[in-house]
Amino acid sequence: MTTRTAVLRYRAYDGPALFRQGFRPFFLAAGLWSAAAVPLWLLVFHGSTEVPTAFDPAAWHAHEMIFGFAAAVVAGFLLTAIPNWTGRLPLQGLPLAVLFALWLVGRVAVASSAVIGVWPAAVLDLAFLVALLAVALREILAGRNWRNLPMLLALVLLIAANALAHLQATGLAQVGPLGERLGIATLVLLIGLIGGRIIPSFTRNWLAKRGAGALPAAFGGFDKLCLLATLVALACWVFAVVPSVAGIALLAAGALNLARLARWQGLQTLSEPLVWSLHLGFLWVPLGLLLLGFSSLLPELVPATAGLHALTAGAVGAMTLAVMTRATLGHSGRDLRADRPTTVIYLAVATAAAARVAASLLPDTYLALLWASALIWTLAFALFVLRYGRMHLSAPPQGGPSPTPKG
Repeated sequence: MTTRTAVLRYRAYDGPALFRQGFRPFFLAAGLWSAAAVPLWLLVFHGSTEVPTAFDPAAWHAHEMIFGFAAAVVAGFLLTAIPNWTGRLPLQGLPLAVLFALWLVGRVAVASSAVIGVWPAAVLDLAFLVALLAVALREILAGRNWRNLPMLLALVLLIAANALAHLQATGLAQVGPLGERLGIATLVLLIGLIGGRIIPSFTRNWLAKRGAGALPAAFGGFDKLCLLATLVALACWVFAVVPSVAGIALLAAGALNLARLARWQGLQTLSEPLVWSLHLGFLWVPLGLLLLGFSSLLPELVPATAGLHALTAGAVGAMTLAVMTRATLGHSGRDLRADRPTTVIYLAVATAAAARVAASLLPDTYLALLWASALIWTLAFALFVLRYGRMHLSAPPQGGPSPTPKG
């Protein structure tokens, strides 16, 4: 993944701006769905409304956060990054619109699965990730970009995890929680792999321009050790191995990832939100691993949901917003500069994640913290839609994207 070939040109395109570049429909939809699904889930949780889904309420919430919201972000990132890796023309226009339509159909199918049937819903929902895998496979093989084959493996794992969630809904096997854990673990590993490349790279570029003496450590053996330890620890968690073994593995992985983050000189970037937001987002990975480790060893003191939401609301939520804002600015030809609303977005999602983790640790204030977390989370993603949605819906400045997209 260190070799990156810039996109030289785009196809001639005069259709809707939303389908000009891969990140546009998926980042916008991810923001909209995240801002809508969480308050909807709270209304379901409170008993104020119902969703006609075959999934139980908690499973539907988890499914849509992993395979709805997060999968859309993964799609937007891959459809933007793969052309840069391969030098091939990106997906745009009608093919991109069809892929996006599959994502939309999946959301409707899952939400109405109690009406249309669990098997049709499973087929319609899985079609999106299978199609995304086919697109990514074609591009990586055609571009002979072997270094990024792990991205394909990640998509395969997401498909398998989603299939397990749907199998639970059919009632044939009790494998839904396994699917949820596998989906979350895959997202965390993607953050460890991709974040471990882009965070030190963007930080190095920013610090070098300012003549900083200490720069982030280059990717090397220690990073590989961290990724391996994270893989082992998450595998122990996913497959529920002996708690003592899983706990030690998770604590070790958390400590290593904390040391890895410290090597990236994040404290020197506090004046630039576009950079420190990436460090703050990654910080939730070691925190989540450590909390899961403690919950395995001391379940009476640390509930598993604390670590679970540190990885989901924290790592996934914060990193997706950090990446979506930066990529939208850079790949639409705008300056890489965070304005005040963008900074509020970063602070809001971090606050929402902290409140959700605290809700698990403080049962006496659980409901208050849960509602506070949900409302602040909704604010963060609604603000993202309001601030960046027009960029997704309008043509890039001066009529087209930069020949060598930024960021």
